Amino acid sequence: MNLPRERLLTIRHRYLPVLKRLDALFGEMDRSYTAVAGQYGFACNGCADNCCLTRFYHHTLLEYLYLVEGLRSLDSDGRHAVFEKALTVSAAMNDADRQGRTLRIMCPLNRNDRCSLYPYRPMICRLHGIPHELHQSGGNPVKNPGCDSFFDQCRQHGQTNYIRFDRTPFYRHMAMLEKALRRETGYAHKIKFTIAQMLATFTDRTYEID
Repeated sequence: MNLPRERLLTIRHRYLPVLKRLDALFGEMDRSYTAVAGQYGFACNGCADNCCLTRFYHHTLLEYLYLVEGLRSLDSDGRHAVFEKALTVSAAMNDADRQGRTLRIMCPLNRNDRCSLYPYRPMICRLHGIPHELHQSGGNPVKNPGCDSFFDQCRQHGQTNYIRFDRTPFYRHMAMLEKALRRETGYAHKIKFTIAQMLATFTDRTYEID
């Protein structure tokens, strides 16, 4: 990603309003997720198939800059610890890719089974776990199951019927905000980064945020 430090700092006042709108959308996501998860009796308390070990790619400038705001909330020691761990995780993933190996490695934000930037976590981290559906224009809804921990808990509670959770409005709202953010920043390149890769871009002094 080619967003020089000087440009980020110069235009931050322009894109912060868009990030505030994202903050409101994330709050809506959290409330909707919690409501449906509560109907199932599901609570994410950690599991062997930890989603923080899964390699999720993120494709929005929104989530990238939102993580940057999260970094700004940490003290210098906290940021340094995150940066160093992000470098280690990114290097391990790169080595595995070169060797053609599948690697499950903990997200650099995971600390003692808790996310160190939990309020700033990306969309997939907020919505992962319970069954959901997506609606594409002109097509049938695509339904996806919940995680293994979800099914284990639901079997225990006897709740196996699908409770509707439609991610489509959230995705569409995200797309609208992404367009607005890219207009403000002038950034037109595609993004495909893991959290570790996003964080690692700020380890170089060129990207210091103090």
